[in-house]
Amino acid sequence: MHMQIMESIVIGAGQAGLSTSFHLKRLGIDHLVLDANAAPGGAWQHRWDALTMNDVHGVAELPGSTAPARDAQRANAAVPASFADYERVHDLPVIRPVHVDSVTDDGGMLVIHAGEREWRTRTVVNATGTWTQPFLPHYPGMETFVGEQLHTVDYPGPEHFRGKRVLVVGGGASAVQFLGALAPITETLWATRREPVWRDDDFTPEAGAAAVALVEQRVAQGLPPQSVVGVTGLMLRPQEHAAERLGAYADRRTMFERIEPDGVRWADGSFERVDAILWATGFRPAIAHLAPLHLRSEAGGIQLDRNGRGTTAVRDPRVQLVGYGPSASTIGANRAGRTAAKGVQRALSRTASRVIV
Repeated sequence: MHMQIMESIVIGAGQAGLSTSFHLKRLGIDHLVLDANAAPGGAWQHRWDALTMNDVHGVAELPGSTAPARDAQRANAAVPASFADYERVHDLPVIRPVHVDSVTDDGGMLVIHAGEREWRTRTVVNATGTWTQPFLPHYPGMETFVGEQLHTVDYPGPEHFRGKRVLVVGGGASAVQFLGALAPITETLWATRREPVWRDDDFTPEAGAAAVALVEQRVAQGLPPQSVVGVTGLMLRPQEHAAERLGAYADRRTMFERIEPDGVRWADGSFERVDAILWATGFRPAIAHLAPLHLRSEAGGIQLDRNGRGTTAVRDPRVQLVGYGPSASTIGANRAGRTAAKGVQRALSRTASRVIV
């Protein structure tokens, strides 16, 4: 049976994937978008009901479109509705649900494996983000804890924790947001590995450029990308000021040494009883399906071209990564979509040149 060979396949239909598809279509590149979710919306559809558009840090408009309004709408409804409308208006070739298991090389052709289904393509754009790869550090005794342990990905909203003593673990924006919502309605504790970096001025373009440059530097060296909160700093929004007045951010502890059935034991030997531990410990890139292509450097990350500012995998120019490293934000994802589409175009031109020769 003859199998159609695509010019490109985009894996993932979140912000980065849709932006890439838009630009691929404008360039006339025949492609498909494979999305693991049953409905449009990327990771946004899985966020907690209490998260409104007023709470999110910002959703950039997709190319040729406008972003959802900053209002009291639930983010897990407003953004997916916006994405669904975008797919329809621009007639993007999205197929779902398709969970990609692996991407392999078969004589110079890339093969996408998804259960019993396969697609063959000349290039791949990986836009799988991080939501499916929550990072949960291991601490001695955590399996003995009799209370609840939830990661950001499982966060059910603040009302679930009313009346419970909650330990929030993590030094990023999610931890700050959780404390802001929980401290006014229940007792909270906060633990981080490092001293949080606070910012009390406006987030300037220069600060944003510095944050992106930090990630670019790591990706250029083939290192795994990390959070850039240390550069951008943490800032309290108006909805978090009540928690600040209650001292939720002032009484931060360094990490505990072990977890016990009903609480945590600190390094000084003291004990703190808690009913729930909320791990706001971040995510890792969802790239395991690319492992057969051996894209990782000896340093553990995937090195990208243009000193980390591009989207092309240095070890295999047929592969583009968007929503990875410097483009792991809605604004960055949009820019990366255009860059990736151009990268696909270059890779296809090189392939065509070799065929002609």
